[in-house]
This record gives sequence, structure tokens and C-alpha cells, in this order.
Amino acid sequence: MVIALVALAAVAHATWNLAIKRTGASGAVFLWLTFLLGAVLFAPVGIASIVESGAAWLPLAVVSGGLQVGYFFLLQHAYRQGDVSVVYPLARGTGPLLSVVFAIILLGERPGIHALVGAAVVITGVVVIGLAGSRGGAVHLPGVLWGLAVGVLIAVYTLWDSNAVINGGMPPLGYYWAVVCAALLLTPAVVRRRAAVLPTIRRHWLVVVIVGLLSPLAYVLILLAVQLAPVSVIAPAREVGVVLVSLAGWLWLREKHPVQRLVGAVVVLIGVALLAL
Repeated sequence: MVIALVALAAVAHATWNLAIKRTGASGAVFLWLTFLLGAVLFAPVGIASIVESGAAWLPLAVVSGGLQVGYFFLLQHAYRQGDVSVVYPLARGTGPLLSVVFAIILLGERPGIHALVGAAVVITGVVVIGLAGSRGGAVHLPGVLWGLAVGVLIAVYTLWDSNAVINGGMPPLGYYWAVVCAALLLTPAVVRRRAAVLPTIRRHWLVVVIVGLLSPLAYVLILLAVQLAPVSVIAPAREVGVVLVSLAGWLWLREKHPVQRLVGAVVVLIGVALLAL
């Protein structure tokens, strides 16, 4: 069950990241549209969850909404600086590494030795992929640095949200719907750019739908998974999406150095298999 949730989340997450990179969609208006769509699509389950559980935890969701907005802006900038098959693996590798460390320190988790080895193998594979040469054959330092920065923010919101769901007993569906709604705090910035709303819809309507649907879906699946298994196991297991992005970066976006990326992808899969034990 846990592996299925994580696998579906990885596919959804990889898909919307590739859509953003492929189209170059970015900016406050684009983000606001994706959050608005997610808030509407998930409203029935979100409202039902809040009615059932109460709303005392909504301030935590507001903080998480701010972190999500920062994450999306940082990710967009990172994709403008480097290849998706560099930025994505480094971000997805740094985040789980820090998540494992802080889950042990802050949440008191005690994963078994096979889980720790699996996490280390996953992260090693991610780094192998991420440090493959790009943009002419040399490692592109800005892409690497921004990928690492995204990874740090991933670790922050992963620990924040996991603590809310695990220790706070907050319902994943209601909680993340509230997070998506909180991200609509971007509205004042969009009002100032309202002339760009219709052009953005006409130009990027498909990627708005993809991100608006798959981004909340992917994260809700992970929040459900962390209720069934430790964060220190779930966070690295999510990185099977790195394999998908690496293949797509080579086959679809024509990025360089496929051999090193594929070797890293195999290492990631071995690590995920260890986690599955």
C-alpha cells in the first residue's frame, strides 16, 4: 500500500515538473491559477475533512502555504538556471537527505539499518544523476546551487507538514487543501497583474491544469503515506521520480550525458528496493 502511494506520487510529481520545464511557464499569475484550480478541484474532500475534524490547525496550513509559494518560485528560477535533469535530482536528493536527518533528530524516528542504507543509496544515485555534465559538457554551477537550495526548502516543508499530520493528527486531505487555499494569498500580487491573467490562461492553460491537479494529488498521496510509514523511509522512496525525469530529460528534452544519468537511475531503484524491505 505504502509503495503504491509513493509510486503514484512520484509519477504525478515528475509529470508536473516536466510540464513546467518544457513550457517555461512561470510567474505569480501562473502560480495563482494553479493554486486556484487545485483549491476548486479538491474543495469537496477538503471541506468535508475540515468539517469532520475541526479547523484549529489552520494556522499551520497557512505557514505551509507560504512555504509552498516560496518553493514554486524558487523551483521556477532554478529551472531557468539549469537543466531539469540536474536541478530536479539534486533538489529531490538534498530534500530527502535533510528530511531523514531531521526526522531522526526532531521527530524521534529510529529507522532500521536497511532503511538507512536504502536512503543513502537513493541519495547517492540522485547525486550521480544531478552532477552529470550539462550545457556543453561541464557541470553548470548555478543549476547545481539552485537545485540544492530547492532541496533545502523541500526538507523544511516536508518536516513541517509531516509533523502536522503525524503528531498533530491533522487529516491529510483537509490539511493540504487548506495549504493550497492559503497559497491564494498571492491574490493581491495577481490583482496588480490582472491584465496578464487571460493571456496566461490562453498560453498555458494545459500546464495550469496539469500542475493544478497533479501537484496537490502528489503531495496528498505522500501525506497519506507518512501516516503508514516513517518520514525517514517515505522521503527517499519518493525519488523514484528522479528516474522518470532523467529519462525524459534525455529522450524528450534532448539533454546530454544519458549514460551517467541512467547509471544513477539504476542506483536510485536499488535504494528504493532496499527501502521496500
